[in-house]
Amino acid sequence: MATPLSDPSLSPLRTIAVVGLGTMGTGIAEVLAKAGREVVGIDISEAQAAKCVAALESSTARGVERGRLTEQDRAEILDRVRTSTDLRAAADADLVIEVAPESYEIKQQIFRELDGIVRPETIMATGTNALSVTRLAADSARPERVLGLHFFNPAPAMRLVEVVSSVLTAPAAVTAVTDLALDLGKEPVAVGDRPGFVADGLLFGYLNQAAAMYEAKYASREDIDAAMRLGCGLPMGPLALLDMIGVDTARTVLEAMYAASRDRLHAPAPILKQLSEAGLTGRKAGRGFYTYEAPGSGTVVRDALTPLEGGNLVPGREIRSVGVAGSGTMASGIAEVFAKAGYEVVLAARSEEKAQTAKARIGKSLSRSVDKGRMTAEAAAQTLDRITPAGSYDAFADVDLAVEAVAEDLEVKRQLFAALDKVCKPGAILATTTSSLPVVACARATSRPQDVIGMHFFNPAPAMKLVEVVRTVLTADDVHATVREVCGRIRKHAVDCGDRAGFIVNALLFPYLNNAIKMVQEHYASLDDIDAAMKLGGGYPMGPFELLDVVGLDVSLAIEKVLHREFRDPGLAPAPLLEHLVAAGCLGRKTGRGFREYAKR
Repeated sequence: MATPLSDPSLSPLRTIAVVGLGTMGTGIAEVLAKAGREVVGIDISEAQAAKCVAALESSTARGVERGRLTEQDRAEILDRVRTSTDLRAAADADLVIEVAPESYEIKQQIFRELDGIVRPETIMATGTNALSVTRLAADSARPERVLGLHFFNPAPAMRLVEVVSSVLTAPAAVTAVTDLALDLGKEPVAVGDRPGFVADGLLFGYLNQAAAMYEAKYASREDIDAAMRLGCGLPMGPLALLDMIGVDTARTVLEAMYAASRDRLHAPAPILKQLSEAGLTGRKAGRGFYTYEAPGSGTVVRDALTPLEGGNLVPGREIRSVGVAGSGTMASGIAEVFAKAGYEVVLAARSEEKAQTAKARIGKSLSRSVDKGRMTAEAAAQTLDRITPAGSYDAFADVDLAVEAVAEDLEVKRQLFAALDKVCKPGAILATTTSSLPVVACARATSRPQDVIGMHFFNPAPAMKLVEVVRTVLTADDVHATVREVCGRIRKHAVDCGDRAGFIVNALLFPYLNNAIKMVQEHYASLDDIDAAMKLGGGYPMGPFELLDVVGLDVSLAIEKVLHREFRDPGLAPAPLLEHLVAAGCLGRKTGRGFREYAKR
């Protein structure tokens, strides 16, 4: 079925010039032409202009093949686009969108020339994501008509458009381009002028920390990327995303952000400079953090850093039975995971009643799986039969692996590990599910620190595929090998990391959440606009404030305090707004109010 073209008569912006016909400029031209606008594509390179036309012809042909356009639609779209190598072709434009390279000199030259070409009422927009819109506007003869219009790549597919005002921008200009964005089927978000705006401002800080984590050899590139995809539901890992964006582009954005904020979290990781200067800029070069089949290809190929399949040569220990300590949601979920995989499970809590309640919770979970057709009633019954509830940790005497999932309190965990040390047989592996506490502190509470390791499951454990396997400096090789093997048997993806605060996921996730809070605290953007920007522009399954309210503001604050205490970076200090909300008892969905209010159940 063909898509109806929107009515351009509803907007005063009918003729639009796009200056710079690279990937982004070509995408914007396509969006505009499909929405009924007359488009003037301008590029200093005739070859680039021809490439733009060819791309539009190819894209619209695919639209016809897929039934999204008729042949008449296609002809009309192509007729609405003309190209030129001369800026004077923009003379009759109602709006000019500049998407030239990220350089003040280049952009300022374009704006100065346009001042002498376009009509006084023409709006001039820059597509920059790193440079100051105010600085570009101040150099213009009509600064009140200059603003930012930041599309996301690929422009035809990505719905987010950031509308960036400077202190000089006329409200009428903002209204006009906002209405245009809506008419294009986009989601406009109003933001102020600072490097990175909302989406890139949050995204690039996170990408920078991931690059620094890899540079420090804390975790492999594959494990960092898998952790963020599986632990946070992101469409791509941060290092793969840096390769797609362009390592050089990321470095440029971060340098602009750091110049404005002086926040060390924005200071580009040295590896970004090294890769950029070596020409290893990512997919476009055929090599960046990963190696690709060819320049421009998205297909990763093996290189010297690719881990070998089945590369672990250390034999593991035999695991037949598993003890799970705790009675909460996480403990129940972990017990269910092991029982489904065929292990005999002892589920121990501080009382028989708590253990029975936890087993009943697992029974309900298994029943839901049966109702949804994910397992048979017989399999569910057999799984539940493998779980033995116990009111004392003495029941762990014969288990081969003991996994604790009790309160996230170091003293509570240390006491538990001291108890497990006395109860569990020699050779049993003792694992903690902590998400933020030092695993080695738990290990030192025992007489066998070599047998202690971290197994950080994610909630809900039956659904989440990731387990962070955390080695301490004392963990034995065969213990690590055993836990990796067990993760495979319970159908989880194991990633290796060292014993430091936040491991991989939380160390990258919570600074990003903290920076989002700072944006609201500084009245830079609203909760709704930030959540929309990260979902639409970054591909996040939830916006940062949705996620904070789900996780719990008290839990988030505790993790951020641990990160700040360990890394001692001022940029990691918890946002005062988060501390104030926690002090007020606004902890998120569980209390009915966090960053937003929720209906009482």
